[in-house]
Amino acid sequence: MDPALAAQVGEEVADKVLQYRQDGSGWKICREGNGVTISWRPSVEFPGNLYRGEGVVNGPPEVVWAFVKPLAGSLRDKWDENVSSFEIIQSFSDTLCVTRTATPSAVMNLISPRDFVDLVLVKTYKDGTISSNAAHLEHPSYPPQPGYVRGRNHPCGCFCEPVLGEPNKTRVVTFFQTDLSGLLPQSVVDAFFPRSMAGFYANLQKALRRTPAPTEGTQDAAPFQ
Repeated sequence: MDPALAAQVGEEVADKVLQYRQDGSGWKICREGNGVTISWRPSVEFPGNLYRGEGVVNGPPEVVWAFVKPLAGSLRDKWDENVSSFEIIQSFSDTLCVTRTATPSAVMNLISPRDFVDLVLVKTYKDGTISSNAAHLEHPSYPPQPGYVRGRNHPCGCFCEPVLGEPNKTRVVTFFQTDLSGLLPQSVVDAFFPRSMAGFYANLQKALRRTPAPTEGTQDAAPFQ
């Protein structure tokens, strides 16, 4: 992919995800507990739902970011039960790349393994917020792989935001609008995402307690014990 086009598309995706963050209208709560709220509203991108998760976790934004970032050096596939593997397909800069994420089967194997190829842009805002912004991309080097159903992520993202007056806490706001593809009953899809997103927050908090984040300039952290 042409780097200039990749940068343009990445900024367009980031603008959409930021709009989701700023627009509080139309959200309906579908799951709530342990300080985490999952909401949804109809997507304007595809015939499905846009899901939003919000919760505060222990750790400053730059530390939390080390666990959630979809970039080289991420710990995501070590703690996130919805990620079985993660790789960089093409890198344009240290904040813009194409990734492939594989996910395991779920819901007692009703949902078979999926993989997703996305263009990812990372942005840092003046208030210290760090965000990832991603959307599906067709990439000639990675057509659909055997053993996986190719899913499509419509503009989605994750914000790691400072909590005013609490430097050791981070508000994590996530947005998902994913077409899982295949012949899945809508009831299965609608049940899967809220539960999966709630699990994301619970597992992230456990990972933050158990594993030190990478220090600046390093790619790895101590493994889980």
